[in-house]
Amino acid sequence: MSTQELDHNHRYEIKSPDDVSQLISKFAGKGKSNKVIWLALIGVFIDAYDLTTLSFGIEQVISEFSLSPVMTGVVASAIVCGTIVGNLIGGWLTDKIGRYRVFMADMVLFVIAAIVAGFAPNVWVLILARFIMGISVGIDLPVAMSYLSEFSKFNGSSNKAARLAAWCPMWYAASSVCFGLVLALYFLLPPEHSNWLWRASLIFGAVPALLIIFIRGKYLTESPIWLANQGDLKGAAQVLQESYAINAVATVEKVERTAEKKKREGFAVLFNKTYLPRTIVAIVIHISVAFQYTTIAFFLPSILTRFFHTDVLTTITTTLGLNLLFAFTGGLLGVFVASRFKSRHVLLTGFLLQFIALITLALIGEPGNSFLLYTAIGMLGLWLFAEGFGPGAQMMVYPTMAYPASIRGVGVGFNRAVTGVAQAIALFVLPIWMAGYKTDVYLIISIFAFIPLIVIGLLIKFEPTAQDVDVIDEDKTELPLNNSPVID
Repeated sequence: MSTQELDHNHRYEIKSPDDVSQLISKFAGKGKSNKVIWLALIGVFIDAYDLTTLSFGIEQVISEFSLSPVMTGVVASAIVCGTIVGNLIGGWLTDKIGRYRVFMADMVLFVIAAIVAGFAPNVWVLILARFIMGISVGIDLPVAMSYLSEFSKFNGSSNKAARLAAWCPMWYAASSVCFGLVLALYFLLPPEHSNWLWRASLIFGAVPALLIIFIRGKYLTESPIWLANQGDLKGAAQVLQESYAINAVATVEKVERTAEKKKREGFAVLFNKTYLPRTIVAIVIHISVAFQYTTIAFFLPSILTRFFHTDVLTTITTTLGLNLLFAFTGGLLGVFVASRFKSRHVLLTGFLLQFIALITLALIGEPGNSFLLYTAIGMLGLWLFAEGFGPGAQMMVYPTMAYPASIRGVGVGFNRAVTGVAQAIALFVLPIWMAGYKTDVYLIISIFAFIPLIVIGLLIKFEPTAQDVDVIDEDKTELPLNNSPVID
């Protein structure tokens, strides 16, 4: 039969984990598997929403709890610190005990923490709740990326790269929803209840998590690739039947995991001969994105207020508009180009445009007339657009498609932890740099757009979409995707 068509009447025999990987690589997207993709993206929505909620509400928190600058920093960084912890343990747990159990556990944890944070009677309860929310977010991203990869085919319009890139527009959609909710509450809440602006925003984040919890039984399953790598071919075949509508039968009920796969479960494997270049590239991407994103996206309201002298309403509406018109649109473009162009080329284009935008912003400084003001706004939009289709989309494609299923959670978790550490540093130093260097801070941040151009453009030319790591043998130079007698 043709390897491009799925024959529902054909009986596909599964004798090894490679057989499972090849079937998914060719035929994913059938049955209920697409529902799993959307549930994973809802998880990403929650992560982004959670990290955005206090970008406006922090001023109300400061006022309500009479916070000092030090305590303000503790409140702001609590979720980031929690995210780092969650990334490290979440990646390990995802590979150790499975995608499904980790995903559901972090959803329940998030709901509890979000509600507690929204009703926090004092700042210490808020700090603890935000820290736990951060752990949940950190746990969720590795498992969400694993789901997006392992329930997607390798080639075609809705392939692994495109679905992984879809995390970016979902991220900005969540940010926009958060800004929109803040804008609505700004008009709806009477002045005497303005403290509920940040509280209601936090509590609302629990709604999509509850949705996932309630419908998990109908659509969500364990990853068949993970099951197969654990030796459970029968369980993998059952998932292929139920979620993919593939008539798969395990002719070998159980296979032993190899010593090599067992060895690959720790963080140290990311730095061995095979994966070190990929890890270096991923680290460069994540550090660069963390510093740039924190500067432009997270501090966007502060930039508009401090450098452009906008009022509260203008700041909210401009932030929302820039996110929808540029960041979200760029993210949608990122999904489109991810399945049609090499990830490396898309990534380099995005970093180049960001470098141009940052240099231009540094040259403009504080706009002295309307032309320069609109140009500066346009450059902020250009940066957000480039982030959406370039680094923002590709930063998950690289680690997820660079590492096989046996270490995917560890790989994604480690790189997200790198992002968290870089973001925590950025949150600390950027207010100092902004106060000291003012708009020259853009010149400093442009370095983080320039370095990836050198590393990825000239030094390490790794292309994650060149081959499917879940199908090929990493010890061999090449293994054709159509070599399996199961499919042929």
